[in-house]
Amino acid sequence: IAPVTVLNFITLAKTGYYNNLKFHRVIDDFMIQGGDPTGTGAGGPGYQFGDEFKEGVVFNKKGLLAMANAGPNTNGSQFFITHVPTEWLNYKHTIFGEVVSQKDQDVVDNIKQGDTMNEVIIVGDTDRLIEDNKEFYTQLKNFLKI
Repeated sequence: IAPVTVLNFITLAKTGYYNNLKFHRVIDDFMIQGGDPTGTGAGGPGYQFGDEFKEGVVFNKKGLLAMANAGPNTNGSQFFITHVPTEWLNYKHTIFGEVVSQKDQDVVDNIKQGDTMNEVIIVGDTDRLIEDNKEFYTQLKNFLKI
């Protein structure tokens, strides 16, 4: 549903970018937010990329993984996971994943502000995603020096 956004997240995770970052913004009955290396909500990877919206992919349930941004086409590394449906965010933030089990949602719901992401582990084959988005992946690799 959002291949460039997924590729960005996967690439940052595989380089260890998210390791030991804190969830810098946690709002009960709304969401948890992380991915900022400064821990202030103002940081990012040093680049931005465009939104990827798909008709019908909306914030109609809890557990949605989306990009935090500062306005249209300002995605970088910050992301959030919802605690509840948040339909006022529809077509303002790219949704690129979801929490699939209640057990995992319970983990999300218990994260507190300042809690640390020890490591983000990517499982599965990402070769096709890279192949289908070569231009963006090349830009990422060059920027991140990987």
